[in-house]
Amino acid sequence: MFLIIGILALEIAPSWQVRAGEAIPLFDGKTLDGWEGNTNYWRVEDGAIVAGWIERKQPHNDFLATRKQFGNFELRLQYKVEGTNGFVNGGVQFWSQRVPNDFEVSGYQADLGANTDGNLYDESRRNRNLAEAKKETREEALRPGNWNDYRIRAEGAHIQIWLNGVQTVDYTERDESIPHRGIMALQIHGGAYTRVQYRNLLIEELPADK
Repeated sequence: MFLIIGILALEIAPSWQVRAGEAIPLFDGKTLDGWEGNTNYWRVEDGAIVAGWIERKQPHNDFLATRKQFGNFELRLQYKVEGTNGFVNGGVQFWSQRVPNDFEVSGYQADLGANTDGNLYDESRRNRNLAEAKKETREEALRPGNWNDYRIRAEGAHIQIWLNGVQTVDYTERDESIPHRGIMALQIHGGAYTRVQYRNLLIEELPADK
């Protein structure tokens, strides 16, 4: 009897491990439940989170943020950026925080649009690229004006980004004071006539730092 139970336990354990590491949706495809932000800019259309209008100038940067904070993770999503007038740009924030009494969010950003796709930027903190995709890599991988696949993986000091299956960033953070936890947020950049869309957001939470 004990031998049979032991064998069954060995057979069942791997399936529990798979379920524990499954990716779950951050967006239900219909509502902004679980998110917070200015709904004068952010809305849901055709199964996507959308911000901005081609015929209207976006007055300033704006962010739609998760209500939940995350530690180590792997995030997969699709994005599309449209517009030709101004700095047509968005971004995916992670391990970030809202800046008090401001429109901004501070933290890491997987950049997108305006020839920044695949870059790792430090938004409203160091305000510079931490790692940049090679121009030829971006040009080969990017689908301008169409849906693009983004994969972002952050574990401790190690951050990686893939654009349409091509790795663009493999970065190790040297500043030990920067937290490995925070909100996720989606950005529309100000100053342009632009429309940014995000869909199919799936996140897998990874084990905490040792």
